[in-house]
Amino acid sequence: MTALTTVPERVALSLLTAQAVRSRAEMMLAAGLREGLAHFRIDLNRMSDVADTVLGTIRKTYPSLKIPFHARWRHFVVDGEDRWARIADCVSWPNPATRARAEFDLAIVSVLLDAGAGAAWRYHHGSSGKTIGRSEGLALASLDMFANGAFSSDARDPLRVDADKLADLPAAVLEQGFQLSAKNPLVGLEGRAVLLRRLGRLVAEQSNIFGRYDRPRPGGLFDHICGLGTGGALAAPKILSELLTRLGPIWPSRLTLAGTPLGDCWKHPAIKTADATDGLIPLHKLSQWLTYSLIEPLQRAGVEVADLNGLTGLAEYRNGGLFVDLGVLCLRETSDRLRAHEVDSALVVEWRALTVALLDRLAEDVRVRLDRTPQSLPLASLLEGGSWAAGRAVALERRADGSPPIKVASDGTVF
Repeated sequence: MTALTTVPERVALSLLTAQAVRSRAEMMLAAGLREGLAHFRIDLNRMSDVADTVLGTIRKTYPSLKIPFHARWRHFVVDGEDRWARIADCVSWPNPATRARAEFDLAIVSVLLDAGAGAAWRYHHGSSGKTIGRSEGLALASLDMFANGAFSSDARDPLRVDADKLADLPAAVLEQGFQLSAKNPLVGLEGRAVLLRRLGRLVAEQSNIFGRYDRPRPGGLFDHICGLGTGGALAAPKILSELLTRLGPIWPSRLTLAGTPLGDCWKHPAIKTADATDGLIPLHKLSQWLTYSLIEPLQRAGVEVADLNGLTGLAEYRNGGLFVDLGVLCLRETSDRLRAHEVDSALVVEWRALTVALLDRLAEDVRVRLDRTPQSLPLASLLEGGSWAAGRAVALERRADGSPPIKVASDGTVF
């Protein structure tokens, strides 16, 4: 990791929040609207086209406007059947907390394995006979591995993830689980394996957090998080901050500040502050995706989760690709479409940050058109309904393989 300087810890922790993601994404948008970005021009006149496309997607997929949250659980559904529910409903869980720990285990591992798979990779789902790529394929592969006990240290209890099993997880387990071959390559496999090993070691070291009622396991975080609510409710941004604080050390080759790993946080000259965080923009895509995915297990266990809109949109290539493909974001150099860009490049950082800020504007427009409030159409539902699906559909219309309009060199740990 790269240490920036010696500063008070509270300054570093201020970057491990959804508020920091949102406010600094707005800084990037403001810079872009001033024509102050090196790689993108912004045409807000095209936002109505984006809203039209998203509305069309929502009305087609969710005509009743009862839209679930954008969460990992959606990807476990095949042909209308919820594969996780089918497994979980056959288990005699001693209490709701036991099921919630298993669901935390599954969600955490599945989301950490969810970075972009690449256009070529596919997963053959045996029970349905379908061959599925990208996020849905990764989800089903991780669910099958989980259900088969790939992450459990106890053959009698497969539906769990144990720290000691993760800490020594061979890449070959993922190779087999993801059905890799020369003809079926997966981007960033070793990066995913390293991430899970780091998670296993961290969970084992923090048994006071992850092992209160069981052997150390990622799902032990459920018990810790349940104790953080105030006034009878747990704020969604609090879940995110806790994930970033507790799991931050697992992310490889990232910036640190005051000894604190900053995770999905990058440098960009358009971000101006009067403290040691000058030039830094957090995005926390996978951690926010995980936060969205932990809300439903908490709710099923009887925990009230508040302030859903305190989280932000996700800085990833489906949402971001929608704004590029429909002309809101325009590359200054068209040749930039022809080559892959590193995740820490100014171009990718601009693209991702602008995506977060534009999603907030899109949500406001769609709510007005549907006569909905932030409470009746939270950002989590807009993403699902929504911008992510519309981004994929537009990508498939424009490119046969459905790839994003801008190529990113992924290491399997960002998006």
